[in-house]
Amino acid sequence: MALIVSIFFGFVPMFLYAAFVYWLDRYEKEPKALLGAAFFWGVVIAAGGAFVINTLFGVGIYIFTNSEAAADFGTTSIVAPIVEEILKGLAVGIVFLLFRKEFDSVLDGIIYGGLAGLGFAATENTLYIYRNGYLEGGWEGLFVLAFIRVIVVGWMHAFFTAFTGIGFAVARLNKNILIKIIAPFVGLGIAITVHAFHNTLGGLIGGLGGLAIGSLVDWFGWILMFGFIIWLIFHERNIVKKQLLEEVTRGIISQAQYQKALSPWTLTTAGLSGKATSRFYHTCGELAHKKEQYLKYGDEGGNAAIIESLRRDLAALALHAN
Repeated sequence: MALIVSIFFGFVPMFLYAAFVYWLDRYEKEPKALLGAAFFWGVVIAAGGAFVINTLFGVGIYIFTNSEAAADFGTTSIVAPIVEEILKGLAVGIVFLLFRKEFDSVLDGIIYGGLAGLGFAATENTLYIYRNGYLEGGWEGLFVLAFIRVIVVGWMHAFFTAFTGIGFAVARLNKNILIKIIAPFVGLGIAITVHAFHNTLGGLIGGLGGLAIGSLVDWFGWILMFGFIIWLIFHERNIVKKQLLEEVTRGIISQAQYQKALSPWTLTTAGLSGKATSRFYHTCGELAHKKEQYLKYGDEGGNAAIIESLRRDLAALALHAN
């Protein structure tokens, strides 16, 4: 029973957090299949791989130093941040390499990184809640650790890996070859550094004081990241506003549809008016972002043909959209 409860608190809150991250993508939704794959990668490959590698390194450090303290510090502050951020970041890297046409903005990078991080957290939280919570402190320990892992530090892995996503997004959106090469490694380096700082700070201070101070630092970082995301949402709105104006002039969409496409709530409520309306406003966002890419990078990856295809789809959908 305790294991089932641990799985519940490990996974259900992360599913809800993932739904919130998906909701934040206001104007150009990423494919659910890719987002689900990023989350699943975090659950199985990143979390499973990290558990094995971290354990092996921890044992190796202990054998080499004959010190449990050195093994704990080395694993927690050095090995785990490097291993976990590389494994989680691979999910973003695969999307970047194989599905780059879906990688349209910095916000996309944050979303893919965040989903991989939340998947990782689901598995790790389950392990900690059961092993360190229930097995060491019974039901009280389980609920205390569930509160800490879900509420107090629930966003940490998504926050860390978001920096890797930003790095890949910067690479995607730049023509400069040097930036394309360096940016993902810079993003990964920041993710590892922030992760290591989080783990080390809590360990050095220890106890409730370490948890309190570490959590304050965490929440300050999360608030800054959320503010950055809000700015990116408004930036994407400006892209839609600029790029869809031509579609109004051409008579492809109406002025009322144009105004509705600018609302940050439309993609949430459009489904209530039917599948055609939902697809119409999704296509509005895709067309606007693809036109922005064409403006900046030319016919990279056949942007011109994609734009014309989206424009035809939009014209057909506009006849049935509210």
